[in-house]
Amino acid sequence: MLTSDFDYNLPQESIAQQPMEPRDHSQMMVLRRAERTIEHCHFFDLPSFLQPGDLLVWNNTKVFKARLHGITELDEPIAGVKKKNCSDVILNAPKVEIFLLRPMENRGVWKVLAKPGKKLRLGMRLQFAEDFSCEILFKNEDGTILVQFGEDDLAVRAKANKYGEVPTPPYISSQFTVHGSPSEKETLELRYQTIYAKSEGSVAAPTAGFHFTNELVERLKKMHVEFAEVTLHVGLGTFQPVKTKKIEEHVMHPEWVELTDKNADLINRAKAEGRRVIAVGTTTTRVLEGLAAKCPISNVQFPILHPYSGDINIFIYPGYKFKMVDALITNFHLPKSTLLMLVSAFTGDREFLLNCYAEAIKQNYRFYSFGDAMLLL
Repeated sequence: MLTSDFDYNLPQESIAQQPMEPRDHSQMMVLRRAERTIEHCHFFDLPSFLQPGDLLVWNNTKVFKARLHGITELDEPIAGVKKKNCSDVILNAPKVEIFLLRPMENRGVWKVLAKPGKKLRLGMRLQFAEDFSCEILFKNEDGTILVQFGEDDLAVRAKANKYGEVPTPPYISSQFTVHGSPSEKETLELRYQTIYAKSEGSVAAPTAGFHFTNELVERLKKMHVEFAEVTLHVGLGTFQPVKTKKIEEHVMHPEWVELTDKNADLINRAKAEGRRVIAVGTTTTRVLEGLAAKCPISNVQFPILHPYSGDINIFIYPGYKFKMVDALITNFHLPKSTLLMLVSAFTGDREFLLNCYAEAIKQNYRFYSFGDAMLLL
């Protein structure tokens, strides 16, 4: 199957630049896969499409400030510049930006993206603050770089949160990024998290969960909808573009996931009792389906999930047979992305899904991270 099969034209004005307020007032397109029908609603209408006993599963990962700006080779003070702090010399030294992707097994070693990556040399030191720096260890063929920090992973994230920036997507305009006023930056940092985020480690948010409010969750609980959670720390595997001509040739980067014993039991009981498991987002879907693929074959109709902590790199595209997910809440995704391919697989009809996207554009739906929602039943 060709990557170009998942392309579509999106007007620039359809890309949401700011989050909806209140969160649950975003539009929601409801797709009924069996009937091939669509319905236009709002996210606060979600309870109308759920029923008692449904199990909503969401990704509780939390975004940290993974984008760091610094300078290279800050070994000696620059002539004529007083070294009061790092900001004094940034104006006079080569600039560098790195994007923390994930910690590796060795203490303090991280995989990162860097700009300008081609100018970085092995052994070069990158300085982000007087007490925060790293050294270039290795440059991978895929463009990623391994760097060594002097602290453990928790300390690196803590300093990144102190000195770094929220890594908003490139299609979010500068008026709502770190170049805005302090109040805008604070708003962005709060809104670029789900209300249930708690396990810090993502470099991008699981955006399907943006639409939930505490009030909506309480409404769902009162109608006896249940909740479970998984963790997938979003990294390069989620947002890396597909560059191969055929999608089957694309290789997903692994991402760290966790499923606790408690949540595995909630999901297994729902499947055993014939209740719907509804995934909030493509990251949750990949956790559930990725862990299902690790389960031994049994004589029951669905896999029995077990607690797990480690990597998965499942790539879901049309032809995949879903084992755990019965319904899906998601956003409107970028052309030719692995996320669009996953949703196409779940829909079971690529042309129908692309027609729904075309209808969403006509109806002025908002696309991408801060955009509107889609419910696939």
